Amino acid sequence: MTGLKPLTLRIIRDEHSALAAMLRTLPLLLAEHRRAGTLPDFSALRAMLFYVDEFPERLHHPKESELLFPKLRARAPALRELLDKLDDDHARGERAIRDLEHTLLGFEMLGDARRQPFEQQAERYVHHYLQHMEIEEREILPAAIQLLSEEDWQDLDEAFAQNQDPLTGRHLGQRQQDLAGPYQAVFQRVLGALPEPLGLAPAPGRGPGRT
Repeated sequence: MTGLKPLTLRIIRDEHSALAAMLRTLPLLLAEHRRAGTLPDFSALRAMLFYVDEFPERLHHPKESELLFPKLRARAPALRELLDKLDDDHARGERAIRDLEHTLLGFEMLGDARRQPFEQQAERYVHHYLQHMEIEEREILPAAIQLLSEEDWQDLDEAFAQNQDPLTGRHLGQRQQDLAGPYQAVFQRVLGALPEPLGLAPAPGRGPGRT
């Protein structure tokens, strides 16, 4: 609908942005430590994967698959095959993140012998996830704007606003503000462990204030 700016779209895009920022830091962080010959902060990596498992996999994907996609299927038969593929991605996502967490545990427990398997698996996971979100942004959201009615958006806005990812920090009701505190602490742990200029900590091998 012309001029319509549904809350649902803003929430999806904000959640995509928060997740993409988190995902893109993962290979950068790993590469930085590989170049420096150091091990990464495993607590930060665990926090990153915990975030992905806790919100995108358990809340963001179900909102899309159970609320948005069925409305689009009913109005756009040509999109059904693509929507089925995206739903399949969602269904596989929880297993994929758990497998990555297990590979991270092997890296933490066994050291450099497991560095490369984890880095390769993480790279594949990040690439696939970013590609998945790009398809949604490029194909699904524009179709939703074109095809869904104002009544559809009212239903979606009410549902999507109930469990928005608090790490986005926007469009939060009081319930979500109450949830944001503990997860902001997770996010700050990740930022605090990332080397400059990615986050707040000095690069590996450099102390505060050194150049």
